[in-house]
Amino acid sequence: MAKTSISRAQFLRGDYRGRDGIIRPPWSRAEHLFVEQCTRCDDCVKACPEGILKRGRGGFPQVDFSRGECSFCQECQKICRAPVFTPTSHRPWFHHIVIEAQCLTNQGVVCVACAEQCESSAIRFVARPGRVAQPQVSLSACNGCGACYRPCPAGAIRFQTSQPVPREQPSQRLEAYS
Repeated sequence: MAKTSISRAQFLRGDYRGRDGIIRPPWSRAEHLFVEQCTRCDDCVKACPEGILKRGRGGFPQVDFSRGECSFCQECQKICRAPVFTPTSHRPWFHHIVIEAQCLTNQGVVCVACAEQCESSAIRFVARPGRVAQPQVSLSACNGCGACYRPCPAGAIRFQTSQPVPREQPSQRLEAYS
């Protein structure tokens, strides 16, 4: 049996597989700093022109890609008065998509809905002799915008952390907010 490590919060919300991770707005600081410093004012939720930000657990903003995709407009960051964002020169997110087994191509159905929506061309289809072409995700090209999520008819897209989120100490502050 494989040993799995989950956080207390994952256990309490029943997320035993770690699939229900919360995605904060783009350029958010490390989770513990975000939660510590966010005022839960909802300014970012109201400012999001795509309407993908919503009030999540504890009243903190989180992304809901079932509502649409992120255009990286930076409106959430511009309106925020709390020091919860990193500079836009940093990577906006530390997640990428994973295409799961319920993808229609695994059932012999031709579907390219995800790739058609992907402006960064992170999803391509690889031909397989005698079978339907299978999707492959380029982790280096995937910007985590979520454009592929909503149009997937099988609900086969999920988000996964692509690298550890940088650890910041609670005492660290961004220069812009010092």
